Amino acid sequence: MKKSKIGFLVCILVVLFSCKENGEKKETKVATPKVAAENFPDKELALAAKQYDLLLKDAREADRVPRTVNKQGGIHWANQGFDWTIGFFPGTCWYLFEDTNDEKWKDAADYFQSKFENFKNIKSNHDLGFVFQCSYGNGYKNTKNESYKDVLITAANSLIERFNPKVGSIKSWNVDGGWQSERGWKFPVIIDNMMNLELLFEVSKMTGDEKYKQIAITHANTTLKNHFRDNNSSYHVIDYAPKTGKVRSKQTAQGFNHESSWARGQAWGLYGFTLSYRYTKDEAYLEQATKIADFILSNESTPEDMIPYWDYDAPNIPNEPRDVSAAAITASALIELAGYDDEKYMEAANKILKSLASSEYTANIGENNHFILKHSVGSIPHKNEINVPLNYADYYYVEALLRYREASGK
Repeated sequence: MKKSKIGFLVCILVVLFSCKENGEKKETKVATPKVAAENFPDKELALAAKQYDLLLKDAREADRVPRTVNKQGGIHWANQGFDWTIGFFPGTCWYLFEDTNDEKWKDAADYFQSKFENFKNIKSNHDLGFVFQCSYGNGYKNTKNESYKDVLITAANSLIERFNPKVGSIKSWNVDGGWQSERGWKFPVIIDNMMNLELLFEVSKMTGDEKYKQIAITHANTTLKNHFRDNNSSYHVIDYAPKTGKVRSKQTAQGFNHESSWARGQAWGLYGFTLSYRYTKDEAYLEQATKIADFILSNESTPEDMIPYWDYDAPNIPNEPRDVSAAAITASALIELAGYDDEKYMEAANKILKSLASSEYTANIGENNHFILKHSVGSIPHKNEINVPLNYADYYYVEALLRYREASGK
């Protein structure tokens, strides 16, 4: 027994002496490119590309844009008509092209966005910013293709047709049909609309025409005035009188109740005011973005892993569905916000992204119908898309990973 102990000690001494003597070689091995490529977020981006390679094959075979998963467990494709989510899949392909420089992603993005190019002329829907900025906007950023620019300008012209100067906002939903017609609204404006402003800001830069930017600013100012409570949480829907601009009601469509804080709505507001500050440098927008961020990060309902429940006031927390899409949007916005304000927002984004990258929320390659993230929520009040993958959760997750890497100087 004594000999065994002595032998063990000798082995330990030999190993320690060897490591000390060859320390420089050991350091060199740790710093090899192969190991560095596995660092966060490179590994996560590589996994996203592998998973989307499979999803791209599915999309090519069906010749459709994937949106989520249906109740039968198969892929639910975006509507053949207008679908507000249709730009996210080609948008993610553009991000993967940006990351990998692999032409297959560029070709895929170009092909699938071309399927809805004609929607640039639609004046009956407010989501043209989502649809075209995420797809053609990213395409123009990466290629400077003039035909993409023309699409963006046409889409912006269609979008501003919905602007009412009396209200000072772009109208969200039409109220002459569907479930919206049952709410008694006249001119509903949702917090989500802050996301459509990026298209207008970009087109102003492209054309030198300030009208797009001024409409975006007016809309942001109206939202800033009317959408937020004293605790800096946001109402989902503000309904206006179209002839006077007077607020008629403050409600929700996708949250728990009219006075609750719908998680994705808070994320839309955070992202929207952060991007509005990017284009205007208006301190009021930056201040509002930080207030929303602080509401989210300090909320007693925010779980330890930072992936929120679908509504911060949902009645059965912690036995409520999480909304990964809200987390991904929030993380991406926080990274940009950190560059303007406080490094604490980068730390929060890092924590959210690490949670999203865990096996709890990221699917194994080949599973989850080839979407990247699990456990998102579309609309619980509508009993639609609950605890499923969503193409926009993937989009903002990949965007956040790219932003994180750039901000980290990797």
